[in-house]
Amino acid sequence: MPARILIVEDEMLVAVELESILEDLGYEPIGIAPDLTSAEVYFDETIDLALVDLNLRDGLTGPEIGRLLGAKGVSVLFITANPRLLGDGIAGAVGVLTKPTDEPTVRQAVEYALGMREGRSVAPPPALRLFG
Repeated sequence: MPARILIVEDEMLVAVELESILEDLGYEPIGIAPDLTSAEVYFDETIDLALVDLNLRDGLTGPEIGRLLGAKGVSVLFITANPRLLGDGIAGAVGVLTKPTDEPTVRQAVEYALGMREGRSVAPPPALRLFG
């Protein structure tokens, strides 16, 4: 069963590119949410990983979305142009990638986050700043 991944991103070109990368890797993107209200629609679904931007259509709601998903046991990976806004991190989040990023980096970070979730020993990619 492929990992189910939610994309929380308001720039549609970026979101669709992430969706395409995830599909090519054999994962199941379950949706694209450009803001908190759209993301909440998915909160009752099974989500293995969420890729979350910080500044969304409704403002700086990414950290709140990350906290809410993390509290539900979802692995959260932030992808943002403003990583310093996360400080030392958000409880339950794996880490942060700085935009712009590329397909190999996204692939490595997703594989790392899912590997950690499954309890496998995996090395984080150099571009991923880990929390905790």
